[in-house]
Amino acid sequence: MLWSYSSSCPPMESVNPATAESIASYDALSAEEVDTAIADASAAYEEWRDVDLTDRQQLLDDAADVLRENKHRYAETITEEMGKPISQAIAEVEKCTWGCEFYAERANEYLQDEHVGAVSHAKTYVRYDSLGLVLAVMPWNYPFWQAFRFAAPNLVAGNVGLLKHASNVSGCALVIEEVFEKAGFPENTFQSLLIGSSKVDQVIEDDRVAAVTLTGSEYAGRAVAETAGRELKKTVLELGGSDPFVVLDDADIERTCKVAAKARNQNSGQSCIAAKRFIVHEDVYDEFVDAFTAKIESLTVGNPIDEETDIGPQAREDLMEELHEQVQASVDAGAKVLAGGEPLDREGYFYPPTVLTDVPQTCPAAAEETFGPVAAVIPVSDEEEAIEVANDSPYGLGGSVWTTDLDRGECLAGRIEAGCVFVNELVKSDPRLPFGGVKDSGYGRELGRDGIHEFVNKKTVWVQDTE
Repeated sequence: MLWSYSSSCPPMESVNPATAESIASYDALSAEEVDTAIADASAAYEEWRDVDLTDRQQLLDDAADVLRENKHRYAETITEEMGKPISQAIAEVEKCTWGCEFYAERANEYLQDEHVGAVSHAKTYVRYDSLGLVLAVMPWNYPFWQAFRFAAPNLVAGNVGLLKHASNVSGCALVIEEVFEKAGFPENTFQSLLIGSSKVDQVIEDDRVAAVTLTGSEYAGRAVAETAGRELKKTVLELGGSDPFVVLDDADIERTCKVAAKARNQNSGQSCIAAKRFIVHEDVYDEFVDAFTAKIESLTVGNPIDEETDIGPQAREDLMEELHEQVQASVDAGAKVLAGGEPLDREGYFYPPTVLTDVPQTCPAAAEETFGPVAAVIPVSDEEEAIEVANDSPYGLGGSVWTTDLDRGECLAGRIEAGCVFVNELVKSDPRLPFGGVKDSGYGRELGRDGIHEFVNKKTVWVQDTE
């Protein structure tokens, strides 16, 4: 593979979004350094693929130990680089520990040969072989979890990982590489490539790279899918979301609003699966709006290193500005601001939790993904209209239904066009369950059995008895 881009790439800068101060600057890899990294990964794969599965499982379990022993230091790195409240950052590292332990425990079950036995006088089965080098293009909002939910199943399956992380969390990328080094993984089985997004195509096009997974924007997903499609390489895409939060007329409003405030504002609102459109039956609409707004206004916006903080800064200044433009455009279209609605006058990139009502269906707050603490509350007359509004979106990542009638909730969950739907619970990912979207939210699945099977060769073996 002949790398064509300049070796004098601009450095990558990490900025503390709570203070707007520079933390560190990282030199982007040159063309020669990237080529060497891929060559090293390719050589590592030739040995790693043959390592006994039980040994790979043990190493992954050791990685969980490293995470557990260093969770406070790693959490501080997350908070400093992208502003996640420290309690949530600690929880993120703990979830990575769980993910590693889960695949360390279940990999043997998920990767064992599947004997079909459908043909007489022959042995027929499916085996799950590794693919090779898998590139992961990951976002900044869950800088550890996004990387580990890719790395854990792929490494234990015998693949080698190349992580192209978001440039503003380069420190996290290097620390993640350190975790696998400390756990004892062979050299170059997992590497962080410090490159800009404009160089991703050239990594995908490299013949030594077998597949690519991306979590990010719809735009980035389309670009990666286009390149991978030309190269006939497997992809998994987890893209944006505009998750509906459907509140029926029999919902427990007090509990629903308590969870709703968390569902919209987790990670300071910067989550693909955060609830964004609150679709509320008109019989309980006023009660919901009052209680929800009160819960929102009670949240503490502040220094993310403070354990009492509920909402920290937005990760970058441009992201905060883009969010505010969406709010302003929605207000111009007729939406009403009940809380928040303006960037806070303090150092850093702070945007308050915001509640919008009277939201036109075509305005940004309803029609686009708002990646920040902005909630659009939409009244509906009955559950049929609720489903119609919920599905009136290009996205289909997650959704939730709130009702005291579980059968009713489960029935409606089946009608919402999304990769996952929760009844009386906020949308979340879980290592035990497949996770991904439909429509413009992408395709393929991470986590669970499906997550480890996405990047393996499902090889049919037929051994015929000749006698």
